[in-house]
Amino acid sequence: MAVYKDQPPTTFEGHGFAVIFDMDGTLVDNTPFHFRAWQALFKLHNMGELSKQTYQSEISGVPILNTVKKHFGSQYDDAGLDVLVNEKQELYRQAFQPYLRPINGLENFLAELKDAGIKMALATSSDIHDVEFIFNTVPIRQYFDAIIIGSMVSEPKPSPLIFLKAAEQLNIRPEKCVVFEDSTSGLKAGNNAGMKVVGITTSHPAAVISQVASLVINDYADITLQKLAALFEQ
Repeated sequence: MAVYKDQPPTTFEGHGFAVIFDMDGTLVDNTPFHFRAWQALFKLHNMGELSKQTYQSEISGVPILNTVKKHFGSQYDDAGLDVLVNEKQELYRQAFQPYLRPINGLENFLAELKDAGIKMALATSSDIHDVEFIFNTVPIRQYFDAIIIGSMVSEPKPSPLIFLKAAEQLNIRPEKCVVFEDSTSGLKAGNNAGMKVVGITTSHPAAVISQVASLVINDYADITLQKLAALFEQ
């Protein structure tokens, strides 16, 4: 059982909360490119057409290796599955690189949080190579006090483990954390962790996200520190 020694209140109106961000679909709008890469992989390996519904409900927000094991595990050994992981990621990176940019308002929002003394973590199901791929183009690494990747926990989202791990590394209680997410599995993971959840509409419409999120935004121009603080007053 983790023992938390909460950080002292931040300079922002005395609120001692922390913020945890997912990466794919949350810091960058890359979900369509992941979907197309998965579609291409399925076709290349004669697995038929991958529907958007299946992608959103079973693949989005889940570690890549978990997905290839589930869908290709009966045909390939571990070495073959590793090749598939790399193949899918290469398809994704080649397609997304020319379009790689932060979601509108992100950098200003991260700077506001940092200036207010609010701790931040990245909690992504992706691996460190994917994180570096994003950070090499979008220079925001300096804002994060902790980075948690999928291999650091034993269960994927919607398990709360990755967000609980982030809270532990930030040394703050889960109930004092806000999660930013786009996938339904990630939104559910934030709720399962007992955290406030902000959903961004890159992967699902607001009507879907509002069912599992404390607050819905289209991009980071829609969010303020005051709105975050208000979540803890509800």
